[in-house]
Parts: sequence; structure tokens; C-alpha cells
Amino acid sequence: MAIDKSWLTSSRNSPEYEQGLNSFIEMCKVQVDNKGNVRCACAKCQNSVLINFTKMKYHMYANGFCRTYTTWDYHGESTIPTVVGDVEPRNDMDVVIEDVMREHMEEDRNVNEGTSGTESRGVHDDFESLLKEVQSELYPGCTKFSSLDFLAKLMHIKVKNKWTNSSFDELLELLQSSHPEGNKIPPSHYVAKKTLKKIGLGYESIHVCKNDCALFWKEHRLLQNCPVCNESRWVDTNTKGKKVAHKVLRYFRLTPRLRRLYCSRHTAKDMIWHNTGRSEDGTMRHPVDGTSWKEFDAKHPTFAREPRNVRLGLAADGFNPFGNMSSAHSTWPVVLTTYNLPPWLCMKESSFMLSLLIPGPKSPGKDMDVFLRPLVDELKDLWQSGVRTKDAATNTFFTMKAALLWTINDFPARSSLSGWSGQGYKACPTCNEDTPSIRVTNKVVYVGHRRFLDTNHPWRASLDFNGEPEARAPPKQFSPTDVEAQLDRLLHRLPGKHPNFGGVTRKREEFELNWSKRSIFFELEYWSSLQLKHNLDVMHIERNVCDSLLGTLLMNDKTKDTTNARVDLKKLKIRKTQWLEQKGNKYYKPHPKFSFKVSDRKLFCQFIKKVKLPDGFGSNISKRVTDNNTNITGLKSHDCHILMQRLLPIGVRGFLAKDTCTPIVDLCTFFKQLCSRTLLVEDMKKAKDAIPTKMGSLTEDLKKEYECQNEALGEEGSFSQLHPRDVSIFEKVMGPRRGHIKGIGPKPSSTSPSVVTREDEQVTPPSLTQAQVESLFQNPFFRDQFTQFMTSYKAPNEGDEDDTNEWDENDDLIN
Repeated sequence: MAIDKSWLTSSRNSPEYEQGLNSFIEMCKVQVDNKGNVRCACAKCQNSVLINFTKMKYHMYANGFCRTYTTWDYHGESTIPTVVGDVEPRNDMDVVIEDVMREHMEEDRNVNEGTSGTESRGVHDDFESLLKEVQSELYPGCTKFSSLDFLAKLMHIKVKNKWTNSSFDELLELLQSSHPEGNKIPPSHYVAKKTLKKIGLGYESIHVCKNDCALFWKEHRLLQNCPVCNESRWVDTNTKGKKVAHKVLRYFRLTPRLRRLYCSRHTAKDMIWHNTGRSEDGTMRHPVDGTSWKEFDAKHPTFAREPRNVRLGLAADGFNPFGNMSSAHSTWPVVLTTYNLPPWLCMKESSFMLSLLIPGPKSPGKDMDVFLRPLVDELKDLWQSGVRTKDAATNTFFTMKAALLWTINDFPARSSLSGWSGQGYKACPTCNEDTPSIRVTNKVVYVGHRRFLDTNHPWRASLDFNGEPEARAPPKQFSPTDVEAQLDRLLHRLPGKHPNFGGVTRKREEFELNWSKRSIFFELEYWSSLQLKHNLDVMHIERNVCDSLLGTLLMNDKTKDTTNARVDLKKLKIRKTQWLEQKGNKYYKPHPKFSFKVSDRKLFCQFIKKVKLPDGFGSNISKRVTDNNTNITGLKSHDCHILMQRLLPIGVRGFLAKDTCTPIVDLCTFFKQLCSRTLLVEDMKKAKDAIPTKMGSLTEDLKKEYECQNEALGEEGSFSQLHPRDVSIFEKVMGPRRGHIKGIGPKPSSTSPSVVTREDEQVTPPSLTQAQVESLFQNPFFRDQFTQFMTSYKAPNEGDEDDTNEWDENDDLIN
């Protein structure tokens, strides 16, 4: 609906002006900051000052409305103008420098917005030298390269080919001496990094306590000892000059990269796809078609009204950067993706933004919140105040805000992020304190699947499942108020792993349930109301189910039909035909109907061995079959994916009875449907209603393994396809990074690898036209990748000038 602005031409003493001004104030009440102030749009302040409504109304009468302020983007107007057409590209990097200069000037303006007429300081001086480098020749007479263009391409080659810093220094020295005098080639890698940092390709190094108790950041940045455990910040406190910290967290700021998505006309157009390309036929192709997204929009209409506001997803998982499983080292990258983009872009590698690189050697575990602090503080600012951003597609300014919709993780990582432990009698995060579980030999099993059946279902009265009828209703849905009440009862625990402080082993109180902490994400004011907070990665669940199912069918070392399982059947007084039989001094297991016979086992393995897959569809699964055709080993995650959804439903039909193979086929079909790129809402509702029956059809031994995973999949009740929430895609991005490790040092300061990440060729164009420069430098993944060569721990004996881990009292912590 168009906003009536006709009152602006009326006299300030007229009723029309008063009525229009009151309407304007009502409209901009949703744009206040956390102090209740709003930008004053009078002719004198011109949106540069934050004041309350009473003062702004006085200013409007005294000074009049700012005539040049035609689109009220600071005060709630969200009309998107017509997209500006393309212009003739320029063969230089001027546009890159101009965008970054504007970005820094806006940041400086936001810092000083409380003072009218304050000029931005330091911005012009910083970028004047860059503009000179962009316009200057690489050497006298060179017309093909500017000095900055040459440096960007050379750095790309360094990262792509994994050159060490010392070898790069030698190359620069050779190039500098071989080119004509007066050339602009930097003398060292260190100087090259400093130059590139001026255009925003930087990051922040934050020192961390060796026990993960706290960050030496903000109010603690100048401390020499941890404020929790009092351990020294430095490896050697007696070192003269530069000091080396025990741990360094790398933090890549989110706001500049989100703003740069709108600095390019090409990406700015894609950033509103979720508003223009959503499905209208009941087919889910993108998270915007799911109920979680729609419910968020309904609860936060002001945020949803501006389609250029950013929706984010967070993925976190640990990996061994050395690629050597004998080395117990866990580095945790925290990666963000933008769901404003269309489905064919939002999960591409070029759309991922590395936000945090959490150092090892140990997993952060319950102390994950310590490392997430910088990111969460930035997300809070982006939600509450937003940031002024220029939309290159419309050539207008608007206030961009951002919200984190959910996290993507496997079950152990979910415990670290959510604060709800995934172990024990109440491990299911959906069922919460109502988790149905019992203790059997050496483990806890979850046998309450019949609670999800209809009240009159005949299986509820059966004694074949756990020896008892099931009369309980399904576990209740816990509201945000219920969860907040549970969190309010938690006892305060110190963070960290120090044995005398946060690392003290303790037993949770009964009223704490399975909560180990209050997650830092609850500081986001919208987090508690989200329908779907944490996505369990279907890849890991599917692999676990496949390994257990295949192991039980083939009776290998991963089978769930163990001796303890047979003993438990006897204790529960169910399935008497499967109890252990004693013959003399030995016990024997009767052959179950859900496992292959020896002859059938060989035929099934031969069937798998003869399968021919299309090129690129999967690995050669035939190599996973043992030489004697009796077992299948060494399956990767994608192998399990193909087996579950393509081969297993066919292979089991000829070797198992119909009542046994049918539930296995149904389970495989469920995973296939769940992993589809497009889903129908009605089909997913039917699948959710049918899955308890399918699980109940499995034999008791299999059912023990899968019930908890079935309930965990209940979190997918928000109905949205899983591809945009699949952590395996993020893991594929981190896999190639293992090849860039320089080495492991024996000293504490060198126990972490030198993580040098390659620059993907797909984001680096051969020539720097304006359109290509925008897709290159404005692309957040390029920023991540280009700066990750700086995200390096100092390897031993490297001998370069990189002082990433070093600091003295006179240095700024922002590297």
C-alpha cells in the first residue's frame, strides 16, 4: 500500500500536516532502537541523529521535513523501486574501492550518529592510497595490470597452489628485481596482506584462555590472566617482545559481508528471491515454503515486511584438519549460509560464509558458547538496530536486519549448541522430560514408539514389544514458556575445562533434567519462539541406520543382534523363540528371521558387487564387498545413502519373508522421500503419520536401535525439504582444506595446524571487469577464502613475518 506523503506540502500549522506527522510517527515506532530513539528526519538533522519521538515532533514543526528524504527506508517504508539496468562495465577496481569506502563511512557514521555534523575520520586517508594503487601502473608503461589487480591475482595463485609464505617472499623478491624500476610489487607477503586488508579482506584474532574459560575480548582484552581460572594468557610470560597466546579464535565479521551482497547488482537481485519465488502450489522447494519460516514471519511482521532483511542458517561441526585419524585434533569451523537466495544458490559453496574458526586440539563441547560470543553479539545488533546498506539493484539505501533461523548439526554437536545433553534417560530433545526410555544391559534404549499410535491401535495392547501394554499418550509439545521455566531453574556453572573451576565433574540435579547450560542463542530475543531451532543432520542419521541395519542383516561386527540383546529379551519376557539356547557348556543364538542365512548372505553381497552406477552417481561400491562375498565394509556416508535409498529395498526382497522385508523397504522409502529436492506438504504429513506404524513393524531388536532416531526426526515436523539444511554439504566444503595444512608443532603454541584454505577457481575470474569484480570481491565466500590464507597458526620454523599469534602490550588485538 502506498504511503500518503501529500501532507509534506501543507503548511506546518495546518491540520493536514499535524495528521500526517502523527501517522508518520506511528509508522516509525517499529524502527526504534533499544533506547526507544529513532532517526530524526527533520531538515536540520537529516537522519543523522537519534532522538525520542517528542523531540522529533518538535524538530518537524521547527525545521520542517527533509525534502531530499523521499524514500523513508529509516522509518519503515519497504517499497522496492524498479531495478536499475546494467551499465557498461569498467576494466578496473574503482567500484570495489568505492563500495568499501562507502561501507566504512557508513560504519563511522553509525558510531558518531549521536553527534550532528561529525565527519568520518580516517576513511579518506585509508582509501586514498588504495585509489592511487588502483589507478597506478604495475610498472612504468604497463597498461594491462594495475598494482592492486596484479596483487589480487598473485595472491589467488599462492593460495590455490599452497605456497608457503617464505616461498612467496622469494618470488616477490625475484619479481621486484626483474621488473623495471619504479614497479609497485610488494616486497613481502606481510606487506601484501596489509594492503589487501585495507579493502576489507581482514579478520579479527581473539585470544582464548587455554582452558576455554573466556575470551580476551572487549572488557577483558587487556588482561594477562584468565578472569575465571587465572591461568596465564601466554605460552611463555617471560618472552621478551612479542608473546604467543595459547589459543587464538579467528572471527570474520558478518555485517560487512552481508552488506556486500547488496553492493553487487547481480547478488542484490537474488537476495529477494525468497519473496518473489516462493511456491504457490503446495510444493516445498525452499525453506520459505516451510511452516517454520511462515510462523516466524507471522510472529515478526515488521522484520518480514522488508524482503531484503537476511535469513541465516548456522552449521557447526568438528573435523581433523590433518586428515590423520591417529592425531586427536578437532578444529571447529562455524559456517553461515543465506536463505534469501534461491535454492540453487543458497547451498552452493560460493554462498557459504566462514564466521568463526574455533581452534583445537580439543572440541569446545559445553564451552561452545564462549567461542560464539562475538557472533551472537553481532547477530543481536543486526536484529535490534540493523545497518544502513545500499541496494545496488535499486540504487537506494535501506536498513538491513538479519535473523538466525536455525542451526544445522549432528546429534553430538546439537548438545554443544543447544545445551540439552544427548545422552541418558532423557536424551530426546523433542520429548524432553517425557522421553520414554528403559535401562537394559550396558545401555539405555528408547521403547516408547507406540505412544505415537492412535489410541485404538491394536499394537498398543500387544505384549510382544516390551512385555507391557501401552496406554500413555504421545509426549506433549513443550511451549517456549515451558522451556524458559526449565532454563530458569538451572544452577550457575563456570565455563571452561580447568579441573578446579569449570572442569569439575558434577552430577546434574534432578530438576535440571538433561540441560547442561542455557544456550547463548537464547540471548537472541526471537530464539525461544522459533518452531525449529536445531536441525538434526539426516546424513548422519541415515548412515547410522544403514550401518546398523546392514550389520544386522549380514550378522557382522555392527549387528544389533548381540548376545546382550538376546539376554535382554529374556529379561523382558518377550520373543521366547529368540532366547539364548544352552547346549552343554555353550550358548547358541537361534537364527532370527531378520538376518540372512549364510548362503543368502553371499548372494546379497554378489548382487551389490555386480551393481553398476552411472558416472558421478557414487563410488564403486563393489570394492566394499569382501573377497569371500560375505560382508560389506568401509562404507562412506554417500555409499550408505545409495544403499538405503536405491539398493537395499531391492536386495532384501528375495532373501527375507514379506512381513520382515516390507518394513525395511518402507523405512528406506521414508528416507528417500525425506531427502527429495522437492516435497509435497500433504505427502510429508502422511509420512509423519505413518512412520510410527512403519517403526512398529520392525522386529524388537531392530526397533531398539531406531526408536530414538525416529523421535529425533520428529523435529522435522516443521515441513521443509532437507537439502538446504544438510550438514554434509558444509562438510564437503571443509574436506579439501585438509590438504593445506603445513605441519604440527611440538610446542603448545604450535599444536594447531597452519590452516591455509584454497581459493576456489569458480569465484576467481580471469579478468576484472566491473561485473566480474562485483561477483569476485562482493561475494562473501571470496572474502572468506581470500582471507583464510591469513587464518593461519604459525607453523614451526616457518620463518616468515606473520605475527598472527604474537602480541605485545602496544599492539592492537585486531590483526
